[in-house]
Amino acid sequence: MDVSTPPGTDDIERGDGLLTVDRERAAAAVRELLLALGEDPDREGLVDTPMRVAKAFEETFAGLRQDPAEILSRTFSIDHDELIIVKDIEVYSTCEHHLVPFHGVAHVGYIPAKDGRVTGLSKIARLVDVYARRPQVQERLTTQVADALVQHLGAQGVLVVVECEHLCMSMRGVRKPGATTITSAVRGQLRDPATRAEAMSLMKAPTSR
Repeated sequence: MDVSTPPGTDDIERGDGLLTVDRERAAAAVRELLLALGEDPDREGLVDTPMRVAKAFEETFAGLRQDPAEILSRTFSIDHDELIIVKDIEVYSTCEHHLVPFHGVAHVGYIPAKDGRVTGLSKIARLVDVYARRPQVQERLTTQVADALVQHLGAQGVLVVVECEHLCMSMRGVRKPGATTITSAVRGQLRDPATRAEAMSLMKAPTSR
């Protein structure tokens, strides 16, 4: 794939695509922020900070340049037409309101497409990462994962539950560390109360390791 690269930009290969970010522009913006805060961006501890932050954001927001459809494009058929659940997927995302992290776990369950197509288990975790690695809100993240499984995988039913602690609540504002936000999105056959209850019970069940 031929990608035009702005000056000061490095191309970084990710598992799901090519990420390009204008590091120099991002670093200049961080430097301006430090100046606005009354800091000296040329002192020893901060002189390399603008570029470090630019590189960190390049990774933190890599999902902006990754395609969920591509992740779910590789499928295979199996003789299984019931629930598949991947639980306790670690989530690290960034609140778009304050650019402060939120973190927790996601549980993703789906009923395969009518033609029996499923995707690899690791692809479910990658899908969560694609949407988490963006300026985000938890509600949208939950919905996007569910909708992608229906749209790109043809899942007949989907249940996504995300549980996170938001540092914008823990370290600032109301300052309530440990408070957890839980969101869910339900699609298709998993709207049936019995099927949904089964999925929820499996997601809550302790994991034996």
